[in-house]
This record gives sequence, C-alpha cells and structure tokens, in this order.
Amino acid sequence: MNSLLLKCTALLLLLFSGSGATDVASQGIPAAPASPPVADVCSIENNAFQSGEKIVYKLYYNWNFVWLAAGEVTFKVHDLPDQYRVTVRGRTYPSYEWFYKVTDNYESYLDKETLLPKIHIKDIHEGGYQRYDRTTFYQDEQRIVSYRGRTRNDTKPKYMDVDPCMHDLISIVYFARNLDYQRLRKNDEIPIKIVMDQEMHPLKIRYLGPEENVKIKGSGRYNTLRFSPQLITGELFKEGDEMKIYVSDDKNRIPLMIESPVSVGSVKAVLQSYNGLRYPMTAKIE
Repeated sequence: MNSLLLKCTALLLLLFSGSGATDVASQGIPAAPASPPVADVCSIENNAFQSGEKIVYKLYYNWNFVWLAAGEVTFKVHDLPDQYRVTVRGRTYPSYEWFYKVTDNYESYLDKETLLPKIHIKDIHEGGYQRYDRTTFYQDEQRIVSYRGRTRNDTKPKYMDVDPCMHDLISIVYFARNLDYQRLRKNDEIPIKIVMDQEMHPLKIRYLGPEENVKIKGSGRYNTLRFSPQLITGELFKEGDEMKIYVSDDKNRIPLMIESPVSVGSVKAVLQSYNGLRYPMTAKIE
C-alpha cells in the first residue's frame, strides 16, 4: 500500500519527469509544436545548483475540503571529488504517525560532468512495508544492475540493457533545473527517459509558460514558470489526472509548489525553506 507521504514524495521526485509512458496525444492533448532540443540529454553543464544546497518541502493532503499537514521532504546536495551525492529524506510528522509512520530515504550519485546517475538507492519504510533497491548505472555500456528486496540483506539482482543516457528519479530533477527554458515556447514538450522500479519510462513534460506573482503558502509571492508532466495511470494517479508544477523564474529554478490529484483526494507539496542556493532568490517578490 502506498502511503500519503510516498505519494507526496513521488510528486517531488517526478517534478520534471512525470511518471508515465502513456502517449500524450491519446489523452486528447494536442501535439507540441516542433522546437530545437533545449539540452543534450547525455550531458549538461551545471549552472543551477551547488553543493551545500538544502531545500525542504511541506506535504499536504486534501481530505473532505480540509488540508492536512502530513510530513516533510528534504533535498540535500553533498560534494564528492567527481560526483554530487544527493539525498532525499521523507518523514511523517509525529501528529500523523499514530495513523501511519513513514521513513523514506533516497540517494543518488551524479557525475559532475554530465549529471547522469552512477548509483541510485531507495530505502523506504512505510508502516509494515519495506523496500530496498540499489541500482548501478553503467552508462557507457548501456546497462544497469538493480539489487532489490524487502531489505538490503535479502536483495536479488536484475540485469537490464537500457537506452543511452538514462536518468533516475533524483538525477532528472537536477538535470531539468539546468535546461535552457528561454528557448521554450508555450506547449513545447521536453522528452526524457528514466529508470524506475526496474523499468524504463519514456516521459514528456509540457511547458505552460510563465505566471507572475504566485502566492506560495507560508513563503510569500514568486514569479514562476509552470509545467505539466505526464503521470502513470494506476494506483497513484487516475487517467486524465494532471500535475501542475511552479518553478522559480530565476537562475536557481527550484520547484516552489506542486499540485496534483491522486487516486483518492489531492496532494500538494509546498516550499518551506531553502539555504545554500547558488544564486540569490530573485524570483521572490519582496
């Protein structure tokens, strides 16, 4: 059973990727205008974030017109000689743990030259459910090895051939923050491929254009860029569901707010705090 925090964490980890392999045209969305690539999917220069960055999101669930604060997700960037180690920690608030306690940990090691992942680790504890997955990417050989099990002590390997330049759920967030958004036109779509749960997913995200003076609960007002990614139809999302993402319209390009329906109700992830940004937060309206 997927917990509320898992659903909210999924929203944050799917910011620029969505999580679906469904065809956009089949959902009645017009095809995007043709446009030049906004980045080389196999390599991109990091101009958006730096080591030491920490971003915290507060997660809400809407139930019968009431927004309930369920937990937090914290993203941190750590420095290694030739890699960025990115950690993502999701926790329920104590007031929610009587109902369902969640401790989710994700970790990715990104090549500094390309921002492609080398290793991705998922270690989740949700009520009585546990899942551990460690995936090693051999990008030059176009293959991965995924060790998966209930815990790290009972994993079984799966060997997969994959397409070139594959991302994971964390790497794609930091890769997408470095895309050249000035070259995007409204309704342009950005195609990206990720590996998730031992499967490959070809994804698209639709650019909806800028929106100024957007109120972010508890944080203030910001100038933003809006996006809408594809979503997987299934336990988490229903067919036709649409996620909306608001990203800071400045050089940091950090996600400010994510809104989406889920199979029951709706969820929202809202920026709570940030520090260690590479640039001043000029998107915020004083």
